Amino acid sequence: MPRAAPSAAIDHYENFPVASWLCPPRLRPPIAAIYHFARTADDLADEGDASPDQRLADLAAYRADLHAVATGHAPSRRWAPVFTPLTAQMRAFDLPVQPLDDLLSAFGQDVRKTAVGGTYADWPELLDYCRRSANPVGRLLLHLYGVTADEALTESDAICTALQLINFWQDLSVDIPRGRYYLPLAECAAHGIVITDAARQFVALRPDQNTTNLIAACAHHASASMQKGLKLVHRIPGRAGWELRAVVQGALRVLDQVDTLGAAVLRQRPTVGKADAPRILWRMLWM
Repeated sequence: MPRAAPSAAIDHYENFPVASWLCPPRLRPPIAAIYHFARTADDLADEGDASPDQRLADLAAYRADLHAVATGHAPSRRWAPVFTPLTAQMRAFDLPVQPLDDLLSAFGQDVRKTAVGGTYADWPELLDYCRRSANPVGRLLLHLYGVTADEALTESDAICTALQLINFWQDLSVDIPRGRYYLPLAECAAHGIVITDAARQFVALRPDQNTTNLIAACAHHASASMQKGLKLVHRIPGRAGWELRAVVQGALRVLDQVDTLGAAVLRQRPTVGKADAPRILWRMLWM
Protein backbone atom coordinates (compact mmCIF):
# COMPACT_ATOMS: atom_id res chain seq x y z
CA MET A 1 0.00 0.00 0.00
CA PRO A 2 1.47 3.38 -0.98
CA ARG A 3 2.20 5.67 1.94
CA ALA A 4 0.37 8.75 0.69
CA ALA A 5 -2.69 7.13 -0.86
CA PRO A 6 -3.75 3.73 0.45
CA SER A 7 -4.47 1.19 -2.26
CA ALA A 8 -7.00 -1.60 -2.74
CA ALA A 9 -4.17 -3.96 -3.66
CA ILE A 10 -3.27 -4.61 -0.06
CA ASP A 11 -0.51 -7.19 0.31
CA HIS A 12 1.12 -6.37 3.61
CA TYR A 13 -1.21 -5.11 6.30
CA GLU A 14 -4.22 -7.01 5.01
CA ASN A 15 -6.84 -5.76 7.45
CA PHE A 16 -6.79 -2.16 6.28
CA PRO A 17 -9.85 -1.86 4.02
CA VAL A 18 -9.23 1.31 2.03
CA ALA A 19 -8.95 1.91 -1.70
CA SER A 20 -6.77 4.54 -3.40
CA TRP A 21 -8.50 7.10 -5.59
CA LEU A 22 -11.93 6.40 -4.10
CA CYS A 23 -10.73 7.71 -0.75
CA PRO A 24 -12.02 11.28 -0.12
CA PRO A 25 -8.96 13.59 -0.37
CA ARG A 26 -9.56 15.28 3.00
CA LEU A 27 -9.46 11.88 4.72
CA ARG A 28 -6.23 10.67 3.18
CA PRO A 29 -3.98 12.21 5.88
CA PRO A 30 -5.79 10.57 8.84
CA ILE A 31 -6.14 7.26 6.99
CA ALA A 32 -2.44 7.31 6.12
CA ALA A 33 -1.56 8.10 9.75
CA ILE A 34 -3.69 5.23 11.05
CA TYR A 35 -2.23 2.90 8.45
CA HIS A 36 1.36 3.83 9.39
CA PHE A 37 0.52 3.19 13.05
CA ALA A 38 -0.91 -0.24 12.26
CA ARG A 39 1.78 -1.14 9.75
CA THR A 40 4.60 -0.31 12.17
CA ALA A 41 2.98 -2.28 14.98
CA ASP A 42 2.45 -5.24 12.65
CA ASP A 43 6.13 -5.11 11.70
CA LEU A 44 7.12 -5.11 15.37
CA ALA A 45 5.01 -8.21 15.88
CA ASP A 46 5.94 -10.06 12.72
CA GLU A 47 9.03 -8.89 10.83
CA GLY A 48 12.71 -9.49 11.42
CA ASP A 49 14.33 -11.98 13.76
CA ALA A 50 13.51 -10.53 17.19
CA SER A 51 12.58 -12.96 19.96
CA PRO A 52 8.96 -13.13 21.15
CA ASP A 53 9.94 -11.43 24.41
CA GLN A 54 11.56 -8.56 22.50
CA ARG A 55 8.53 -8.20 20.24
CA LEU A 56 6.22 -8.00 23.23
CA ALA A 57 8.50 -5.47 24.92
CA ASP A 58 8.51 -3.34 21.76
CA LEU A 59 4.73 -3.51 21.49
CA ALA A 60 4.42 -2.46 25.14
CA ALA A 61 6.69 0.53 24.51
CA TYR A 62 4.70 1.36 21.39
CA ARG A 63 1.47 1.25 23.38
CA ALA A 64 3.03 3.55 25.98
CA ASP A 65 3.73 6.06 23.22
CA LEU A 66 0.13 5.79 22.00
CA HIS A 67 -1.22 6.60 25.44
CA ALA A 68 1.35 9.34 25.91
CA VAL A 69 0.24 11.24 22.81
CA ALA A 70 -3.42 10.59 23.65
CA THR A 71 -2.93 12.41 26.97
CA GLY A 72 -1.01 15.33 25.49
CA HIS A 73 2.53 14.12 26.08
CA ALA A 74 5.36 13.68 23.60
CA PRO A 75 6.16 10.23 22.20
CA SER A 76 9.58 8.66 22.43
CA ARG A 77 12.04 9.52 19.68
CA ARG A 78 12.01 5.93 18.41
CA TRP A 79 8.61 6.16 16.74
CA ALA A 80 8.26 9.92 16.34
CA PRO A 81 7.70 9.58 12.53
CA VAL A 82 4.62 7.48 13.32
CA PHE A 83 3.21 9.33 16.31
CA THR A 84 3.83 12.91 15.19
CA PRO A 85 1.41 12.72 12.23
CA LEU A 86 -0.94 10.44 14.16
CA THR A 87 -1.15 12.96 17.02
CA ALA A 88 -2.05 15.73 14.59
CA GLN A 89 -4.81 13.63 13.04
CA MET A 90 -6.10 12.46 16.42
CA ARG A 91 -6.57 16.10 17.34
CA ALA A 92 -7.97 17.16 13.98
CA PHE A 93 -10.55 14.36 13.82
CA ASP A 94 -10.97 13.51 17.50
CA LEU A 95 -9.88 9.94 16.81
CA PRO A 96 -10.69 7.50 19.64
CA VAL A 97 -7.79 5.69 21.29
CA GLN A 98 -9.52 2.40 22.13
CA PRO A 99 -9.62 0.99 18.57
CA LEU A 100 -5.89 1.70 18.19
CA ASP A 101 -5.20 0.03 21.52
CA ASP A 102 -7.30 -2.98 20.47
CA LEU A 103 -5.11 -3.43 17.40
CA LEU A 104 -2.02 -3.58 19.61
CA SER A 105 -3.74 -6.16 21.81
CA ALA A 106 -4.33 -8.36 18.76
CA PHE A 107 -0.74 -8.00 17.56
CA GLY A 108 0.49 -9.03 20.98
CA GLN A 109 -1.79 -12.05 20.94
CA ASP A 110 -0.35 -13.07 17.57
CA VAL A 111 3.16 -12.97 19.01
CA ARG A 112 2.21 -15.08 22.01
CA LYS A 113 0.24 -17.62 19.99
CA THR A 114 2.90 -18.00 17.33
CA ALA A 115 5.66 -18.41 19.91
CA VAL A 116 4.06 -21.55 21.32
CA GLY A 117 2.17 -22.82 18.26
CA GLY A 118 -1.09 -21.81 19.92
CA THR A 119 -4.49 -22.63 18.48
CA TYR A 120 -8.04 -21.25 18.66
CA ALA A 121 -10.42 -23.53 20.51
CA ASP A 122 -13.65 -22.44 18.84
CA TRP A 123 -15.40 -19.69 16.91
CA PRO A 124 -15.98 -17.41 19.93
CA GLU A 125 -12.25 -17.32 20.65
CA LEU A 126 -11.36 -16.64 17.02
CA LEU A 127 -14.06 -13.99 16.66
CA ASP A 128 -12.79 -12.23 19.78
CA TYR A 129 -9.44 -11.96 18.03
CA CYS A 130 -11.17 -10.54 14.95
CA ARG A 131 -12.96 -8.03 17.20
CA ARG A 132 -9.56 -6.58 18.09
CA SER A 133 -7.53 -7.26 14.93
CA ALA A 134 -10.00 -6.15 12.26
CA ASN A 135 -13.11 -4.45 13.59
CA PRO A 136 -11.24 -1.41 15.00
CA VAL A 137 -10.19 -0.40 11.49
CA GLY A 138 -13.77 -0.24 10.27
CA ARG A 139 -14.85 1.73 13.33
CA LEU A 140 -12.06 4.24 12.84
CA LEU A 141 -13.06 4.72 9.21
CA LEU A 142 -16.71 5.18 10.14
CA HIS A 143 -15.62 7.78 12.67
CA LEU A 144 -13.81 9.66 9.91
CA TYR A 145 -16.84 9.39 7.62
CA GLY A 146 -19.09 10.75 10.37
CA VAL A 147 -21.23 7.59 10.44
CA THR A 148 -22.20 6.84 14.05
CA ALA A 149 -25.47 4.83 13.98
CA ASP A 150 -25.42 1.61 15.99
CA GLU A 151 -26.62 -0.34 12.96
CA ALA A 152 -23.69 0.93 10.93
CA LEU A 153 -21.19 -0.02 13.63
CA THR A 154 -22.64 -3.54 13.83
CA GLU A 155 -22.53 -3.90 10.04
CA SER A 156 -18.97 -2.60 9.94
CA ASP A 157 -17.92 -5.16 12.54
CA ALA A 158 -19.53 -7.93 10.48
CA ILE A 159 -17.70 -6.86 7.32
CA CYS A 160 -14.34 -6.45 9.03
CA THR A 161 -14.64 -9.80 10.76
CA ALA A 162 -15.46 -11.36 7.39
CA LEU A 163 -12.42 -9.70 5.82
CA GLN A 164 -10.22 -11.10 8.57
CA LEU A 165 -11.66 -14.61 8.22
CA ILE A 166 -11.27 -14.53 4.44
CA ASN A 167 -7.66 -13.49 4.92
CA PHE A 168 -7.16 -16.50 7.22
CA TRP A 169 -8.61 -18.96 4.71
CA GLN A 170 -6.74 -17.37 1.82
CA ASP A 171 -3.43 -17.70 3.69
CA LEU A 172 -3.70 -21.22 5.09
CA SER A 173 -0.89 -22.41 2.82
CA VAL A 174 1.35 -19.65 4.22
CA ASP A 175 0.27 -19.51 7.87
CA ILE A 176 0.27 -23.21 8.76
CA PRO A 177 3.94 -23.78 7.81
CA ARG A 178 4.79 -20.71 9.92
CA GLY A 179 3.07 -22.13 12.98
CA ARG A 180 -0.08 -20.01 12.77
CA TYR A 181 -3.23 -22.03 13.26
CA TYR A 182 -6.52 -20.19 12.76
CA LEU A 183 -8.81 -23.14 11.94
CA PRO A 184 -10.92 -23.49 15.12
CA LEU A 185 -10.35 -26.84 16.82
CA ALA A 186 -14.06 -27.36 17.53
CA GLU A 187 -14.88 -26.85 13.84
CA CYS A 188 -12.11 -29.26 12.90
CA ALA A 189 -13.51 -31.87 15.30
CA ALA A 190 -17.02 -31.38 13.93
CA HIS A 191 -15.66 -32.54 10.56
CA GLY A 192 -13.83 -35.55 11.88
CA ILE A 193 -10.43 -33.90 12.33
CA VAL A 194 -9.40 -34.06 15.97
CA ILE A 195 -6.30 -31.94 16.55
CA THR A 196 -4.16 -32.83 19.57
CA ASP A 197 -0.76 -31.90 18.14
CA ALA A 198 -1.20 -28.75 16.06
CA ALA A 199 2.37 -28.48 14.76
CA ARG A 200 2.28 -32.01 13.41
CA GLN A 201 -1.34 -32.48 12.40
CA PHE A 202 -2.12 -29.17 10.66
CA VAL A 203 0.90 -29.51 8.38
CA ALA A 204 -0.14 -33.08 7.60
CA LEU A 205 -3.78 -32.31 6.72
CA ARG A 206 -4.79 -34.27 3.63
CA PRO A 207 -7.08 -33.05 0.81
CA ASP A 208 -9.80 -35.56 1.69
CA GLN A 209 -13.54 -35.10 2.10
CA ASN A 210 -13.32 -34.16 5.78
CA THR A 211 -10.85 -31.38 5.05
CA THR A 212 -12.89 -30.21 2.06
CA ASN A 213 -15.98 -29.99 4.27
CA LEU A 214 -14.00 -28.13 6.94
CA ILE A 215 -12.82 -25.49 4.47
CA ALA A 216 -16.34 -25.14 3.09
CA ALA A 217 -17.73 -24.59 6.59
CA CYS A 218 -15.11 -21.95 7.35
CA ALA A 219 -15.79 -20.20 4.04
CA HIS A 220 -19.52 -20.23 4.80
CA HIS A 221 -18.90 -18.64 8.19
CA ALA A 222 -17.00 -15.79 6.52
CA SER A 223 -19.68 -15.36 3.87
CA ALA A 224 -22.46 -15.27 6.47
CA SER A 225 -20.61 -12.56 8.40
CA MET A 226 -20.15 -10.51 5.24
CA GLN A 227 -23.83 -10.79 4.35
CA LYS A 228 -24.78 -9.34 7.74
CA GLY A 229 -22.87 -6.16 6.92
CA LEU A 230 -23.78 -5.48 3.31
CA LYS A 231 -26.33 -2.74 4.06
CA LEU A 232 -23.43 -0.58 5.22
CA VAL A 233 -22.50 0.23 1.61
CA HIS A 234 -25.74 2.22 1.37
CA ARG A 235 -25.12 4.11 4.62
CA ILE A 236 -21.75 5.53 3.61
CA PRO A 237 -22.05 8.47 1.21
CA GLY A 238 -20.21 9.25 -2.01
CA ARG A 239 -16.93 7.72 -3.08
CA ALA A 240 -16.38 6.10 0.30
CA GLY A 241 -19.44 3.91 -0.27
CA TRP A 242 -18.04 2.76 -3.60
CA GLU A 243 -14.69 2.16 -1.95
CA LEU A 244 -16.38 -0.19 0.49
CA ARG A 245 -18.18 -1.97 -2.35
CA ALA A 246 -14.83 -2.60 -4.02
CA VAL A 247 -13.31 -3.99 -0.82
CA VAL A 248 -16.31 -6.24 -0.13
CA GLN A 249 -16.58 -7.63 -3.63
CA GLY A 250 -12.84 -8.16 -3.94
CA ALA A 251 -12.91 -10.17 -0.73
CA LEU A 252 -15.96 -12.17 -1.81
CA ARG A 253 -14.16 -13.02 -5.04
CA VAL A 254 -11.27 -14.42 -3.00
CA LEU A 255 -13.80 -16.41 -1.00
CA ASP A 256 -15.22 -17.82 -4.25
CA GLN A 257 -11.77 -19.13 -5.04
CA VAL A 258 -11.32 -20.58 -1.56
CA ASP A 259 -14.61 -22.42 -2.01
CA THR A 260 -13.56 -23.69 -5.45
CA LEU A 261 -10.16 -24.87 -4.27
CA GLY A 262 -11.55 -26.60 -1.20
CA ALA A 263 -8.87 -28.58 0.58
CA ALA A 264 -6.35 -27.55 -2.10
CA VAL A 265 -6.25 -24.13 -0.40
CA LEU A 266 -3.92 -25.79 2.12
CA ARG A 267 -1.27 -25.91 -0.62
CA GLN A 268 -2.29 -23.10 -2.97
CA ARG A 269 -3.01 -19.46 -2.15
CA PRO A 270 -5.96 -18.01 -4.10
CA THR A 271 -5.43 -14.56 -5.56
CA VAL A 272 -7.50 -11.91 -7.34
CA GLY A 273 -6.09 -10.34 -10.49
CA LYS A 274 -7.07 -8.19 -13.46
CA ALA A 275 -9.14 -10.98 -14.95
CA ASP A 276 -11.46 -10.77 -11.95
CA ALA A 277 -12.05 -7.03 -12.29
CA PRO A 278 -15.11 -7.20 -14.61
CA ARG A 279 -16.91 -9.61 -12.28
CA ILE A 280 -16.06 -7.51 -9.23
CA LEU A 281 -17.25 -4.32 -10.94
CA TRP A 282 -20.48 -5.96 -12.04
CA ARG A 283 -21.17 -7.13 -8.50
CA MET A 284 -20.37 -3.67 -7.15
CA LEU A 285 -22.97 -2.13 -9.44
CA TRP A 286 -25.68 -4.52 -8.27
CA MET A 287 -25.14 -4.28 -4.53
